[in-house]
Amino acid sequence: MPPIRILIINPNSTPSMTHALTPLINSLEYTNRPPSINNVSDIHASTTVCLADLCASNPHSEPVLRNEHAAYDGYLVACYSRHGLVPALRAMTTAPVVGIFEASVAAALQLLDLESQQFGIVSTGAAWEELLRYAVGLLLGTLGGGEGPRSRCAGVEITGLEATELHSAEQGEVKRRVQQAVGRLVGKGTVQVVLLGCAGMAGIKGWVQEVVGEGVRVVDGVKAGVGALQGLIRGVV
Repeated sequence: MPPIRILIINPNSTPSMTHALTPLINSLEYTNRPPSINNVSDIHASTTVCLADLCASNPHSEPVLRNEHAAYDGYLVACYSRHGLVPALRAMTTAPVVGIFEASVAAALQLLDLESQQFGIVSTGAAWEELLRYAVGLLLGTLGGGEGPRSRCAGVEITGLEATELHSAEQGEVKRRVQQAVGRLVGKGTVQVVLLGCAGMAGIKGWVQEVVGEGVRVVDGVKAGVGALQGLIRGVV
């Protein structure tokens, strides 16, 4: 089988966040590989800008991917949200399109004892608490059921940092805030899987593992997304 080509799209404009994904992707042994997205307005703006970059310009027809972007076997949207690029790209290609939020939740469900265990999400700024709660409820079909002991999701805890600050702020302070958020998260219920709720959290799994120990799994959405795409490309579609 020829090598799989996956286009990984970081829909913000911060180079350090894109560069932080490189060692993560390289660790998987694959050879192809707004300043930050902090709220719904940023999601919409980044969708519009990315589509302008990815699509051929033709005001008289539906948008289509440029030839150089249409040649990929799959597409990964590296923003931890219910991002508009995912449905937009699905409308333009028959290749699988995966968002890192959806991929990480799917991975968590495969790692849990669904009768007694839960996953939780650690994210960045305050806006993501409600946005990710809503997105989880929509994805799992539990809107209105929310969180709590009977839900698969124990909740969302935030660091209070914006995505760009994960790399620009003093790293001791970033680690402290991440670990405090993780501590609050695992105290909420029977959390056995912690999801890293930002693409900018690439590389901080060790900080989280220090808090939760080896008995709790930590899922990076970018890794989960690449793995999901591999399965879809090779086996399902």
